[in-house]
Amino acid sequence: MKDIKRFFSNIKKYNKYAIRSAKAELKSEVADSYLNWLWWIIEPICFMLIYTFVFGYIFKNNTQYFASFVFIGLTGWEFFNRMITGSVSLIAGNREIVTKVYLPKYILLLSKSYTYLFKTGISFIVTLVLMLFQHVPISPTILLVVPIFAILYILCFGLGMILMHYGVLLNDLANLTRIALRMVFYLSGVFYNIRQRLGGTLQYVLLRANPAAFSMDELRKVCLEGKLPSFEGMLFWFAIGILLCFIGIKIIHKNENSYAKVI
Repeated sequence: MKDIKRFFSNIKKYNKYAIRSAKAELKSEVADSYLNWLWWIIEPICFMLIYTFVFGYIFKNNTQYFASFVFIGLTGWEFFNRMITGSVSLIAGNREIVTKVYLPKYILLLSKSYTYLFKTGISFIVTLVLMLFQHVPISPTILLVVPIFAILYILCFGLGMILMHYGVLLNDLANLTRIALRMVFYLSGVFYNIRQRLGGTLQYVLLRANPAAFSMDELRKVCLEGKLPSFEGMLFWFAIGILLCFIGIKIIHKNENSYAKVI
């Protein structure tokens, strides 16, 4: 409990710093761009168009509202992917801060997560516009996007803290993580419906053991099908996320004074 109290105390204390840092990073990303913040809209739309063309028209995917289906998948995946890949080298990438001032290391991840949440929020707005354009029936269940995404955030934050720690110790972890995520990407149903394309044990495993696939499927349920999500599955991944956060907090608190020496 001591570590948890310390964690929330630090979050409250350094939250303003995390927000300012996130704003500065977002501004620097588009500082030299003619299109500025429009890139945050253009990029996901371009990927959506590519996947929709390739898998919707060339491979004849007959999934209803396929463009919205792909965009929801990409929105969920991009957040998951950014949180995981971004956390591995986070401490080493902020060497000047880590070695010169005291800052709880998970605040670095918190700041990064704010930039990812901002971009994800833009993607969800674009998704809603696309759904209206495709005449997708809007159901009150769409509001359940919030708890589904909150669970994904907690899960990613917990896993991110653990990867952030081991990323300092293992130089090859970033490369291994990218390879693993590439495999997870193709097994998450970004551009195909796992419940329609697969069956039996494989479908069950992918939707239950893969948090990215589970989150995408539940987001599509509440947005496109007007169905309630799997509350049992949400509770399971929420518990896993809390456990990962607890482990991550313990690891960071135990080792945070040694990171400056290692990097």
